[in-house]
Amino acid sequence: MTLEEIKAAIDAGRTVHWANTGYRVHKDSLGQYLITFEPNGSTIGLTDRSGQRLNGEEAEFFIAGPEGGDENTQDSHPRPDGQGRGVVPGGKVAQSFRRQR
Repeated sequence: MTLEEIKAAIDAGRTVHWANTGYRVHKDSLGQYLITFEPNGSTIGLTDRSGQRLNGEEAEFFIAGPEGGDENTQDSHPRPDGQGRGVVPGGKVAQSFRRQR
C-alpha cells in the first residue's frame, strides 16, 4: 500500500496493519499517523520526519480482513508479491535457525 492508500484507509475507518496483525496503523488526536505494536504499546510514526518516506515497505502494509475481526496471522492477508514473513517462495514455511538441544 502506498502512503496515500494507507492514510485514505485509516481516514475511512478501515483497520490497517504493518508486517503482521500485532502492528496497527492509526491516527492520533493530533492527526499524526502512527504504527503501534499492540502487545506493548511501542509506537513510531508512519513516516520519517519529512512525512514522505514510510517506516516500512509498501508491500508490508495491509487492510484487516472482513468483519469479524483480524485474522491471527498476516499469511491470511496476501501481499502483492505473494509472500508473507516467514514464507519462502513456493509457500513453504521458513524454518527457524535456532539451535536444537
